[in-house]
Amino acid sequence: MDRYDRLTTLIDRFKLTVAPAMPEDANLVAFAAPCGTPHRALFCARGADFRADLGQVLFCARVEWSGSDNPLLTALPNMVEIDLSDDPDSMGLVRMMLTEITRRRCGVDSVLSRLGEVLIVRMMRMQIEAGSTQPGLLAGLSDQRLSRAIVAMHDRPGRAWRNEDLAALAGMSLSRFAEKFLAEVGETPAAYLRRWRLTLARQDIAKGHRVDVVARRYGFSSPEGFTRAFKKHHGDTPIALRHGQPVQT
Repeated sequence: MDRYDRLTTLIDRFKLTVAPAMPEDANLVAFAAPCGTPHRALFCARGADFRADLGQVLFCARVEWSGSDNPLLTALPNMVEIDLSDDPDSMGLVRMMLTEITRRRCGVDSVLSRLGEVLIVRMMRMQIEAGSTQPGLLAGLSDQRLSRAIVAMHDRPGRAWRNEDLAALAGMSLSRFAEKFLAEVGETPAAYLRRWRLTLARQDIAKGHRVDVVARRYGFSSPEGFTRAFKKHHGDTPIALRHGQPVQT
């Protein structure tokens, strides 16, 4: 197993569900070749119209993956495609998803989400392997050395990470690490870590966790400092989020 797994923490932290959808609401569509064999699957990270000339539609589905809260989802290109003709395992997944959608047997929602999650993960692997020309998380994860530092921050967000620690994990000099991280990810390691912590903190606060506990969990020196950072980043105070109320201005 890869010590620096680039996807597991993101998958664990952001719940992914897949459900059948009407074409106008779908962001995952599977197409067939003229012979009827599954040919390709397209996933639109931020919504798009699928062209009718792409082939016969096998099924349409809606993937929910925490939207803008998921840093990987926002880093993807809008259209992600997988060629099923060269990938028999993914073709098998699409066939099983089609069976679940058309037969609608008991447990279909759970089975479809699990099959869809595997398909999306395979798409994400391909994107990471292909890399990105645009700065962002995808470009950072695509870099073998930077990804070690990013995964470490994902896995242990409460640790007091220093650039020196992260550079050592990446096997790079401090100056080279800082320069390359900024160029590839588009922000400094400290800024990325702070944003990641506040993203996770929002999830925990929404679940009802205490503000002081969450502040300590993610390395903030005081609940007051955490509240200021949280409001600046999310627009709501932690208490307002817990109570489901908008911030009073």
